[in-house]
Amino acid sequence: MGRPLIAIVGRPNVGKSMLFNKIAGRRLAIVEDTPGVTRDRLYAVSDWNGREFALVDTGGIEPETDDRMTPFIREQAMLAIDFADVVVFVTDIKTGVTAADLDIAGLLLRSGKPVVPVVNKMDSTGPENPDIYEFYSLGLGDPIAVSAAHGHGTGDLLDACVRRFPPPGEAASEDGAVRVAVIGKPNVGKSSLVNALLGERRVIVSDIAGTTRDAVDTDFENDTGRYVFVDTAGIRRKSRVDSRLEYFSVLRAQMAVERADVCLVITDASEGVTEQDAKVAGLAHEAGKASVIVANKWDLVEKDGRTMDAARGVIRRELGFMAYAPVLFISALTGQRVGRLFELINYVNSRALTRVSTGMLNDVLSDAVARMQPPSDRGRRLKIYYMTQTGVRPPTFVCFCNDSELFHFSYRRYIENRIRTVFGLEGTPVRLIVRQKGSE
Repeated sequence: MGRPLIAIVGRPNVGKSMLFNKIAGRRLAIVEDTPGVTRDRLYAVSDWNGREFALVDTGGIEPETDDRMTPFIREQAMLAIDFADVVVFVTDIKTGVTAADLDIAGLLLRSGKPVVPVVNKMDSTGPENPDIYEFYSLGLGDPIAVSAAHGHGTGDLLDACVRRFPPPGEAASEDGAVRVAVIGKPNVGKSSLVNALLGERRVIVSDIAGTTRDAVDTDFENDTGRYVFVDTAGIRRKSRVDSRLEYFSVLRAQMAVERADVCLVITDASEGVTEQDAKVAGLAHEAGKASVIVANKWDLVEKDGRTMDAARGVIRRELGFMAYAPVLFISALTGQRVGRLFELINYVNSRALTRVSTGMLNDVLSDAVARMQPPSDRGRRLKIYYMTQTGVRPPTFVCFCNDSELFHFSYRRYIENRIRTVFGLEGTPVRLIVRQKGSE
């Protein structure tokens, strides 16, 4: 379920953010020689040797300090550890093992998570600095020498992480339940919808935006299946995320999306689709999650015979990148059409798990190429040799061709749409990876 998660942790100013940037391949985290600069977790998606993973940077963990902000940073770091598949523990060769390092090592040992100990700032080449042997005292196994500034040792680090990843899986969860994240901006009725789905008052409902501060997991079973509903905090615009508690809530909601099988993207039908709705929906789309767009508060909308079609058209226009997602108009307050959500959740979840044989896939590819000739440039035409499926959640396909630069975005979208139409992949993103034959 989902991509493995690596959490980078350690005390302040050991080079966590610089290591995050080096692995992510682009400058995402703020890097500064001042402890505590990274105030919240930052996420990136990367891959190593064909294995995609998510990466999270955390604020420095300081076990004992008078800084009022430290408990919030520590709480976020602990949450990252809780969700992580592998924890990278960063230390500093220049300071040696500190009391704070020992405290964090004990915390990680108690967590039971796979830990890769890293000694950073090993910037010189040649014989290994013998001071690294001091870090065996942390009790976490063989430390890996890296230089986040120069990139030395990051390959060994990622090899160690990948060895500790869980095997790729397709099941919704160990007990067969479908994990459903209920996401949206504040006060669109997420908690009311969860209560309506469960048939009882499990989560607090209030007209005050921001009532839900945490991501609450609720197990539920009925005659349609088993589910884990996650009611997340409302995701606000960044300019409005001004409190430490709000940062924590938003980041937990983002993690809930990452770990979900299906996302219910909740909008307020009485006010239409806003820019923030599009940003929230984008989290589910970019994470490759099967999704249903849910227009809540339909009971507040004045209607005539064309109201629903017009509202659906607006949603399709404003959320054009999620044209694959079904749209359902509901009222969590009155229960109107709420029961249909179970059917849609099961449907889009099954679509995300679709597997297609290579033979059938290439029959569709041949037909698509015959219908629309591949593009050419300066007398050189794109040739697509074959296609194969490499994964699910979302369905992922690899196309092998003669020249990847000729595989224009528009033609990629055309092939994706043909695959989606023929195999009925409604409700789930489709990923198409282009590889030039003979290239790695």
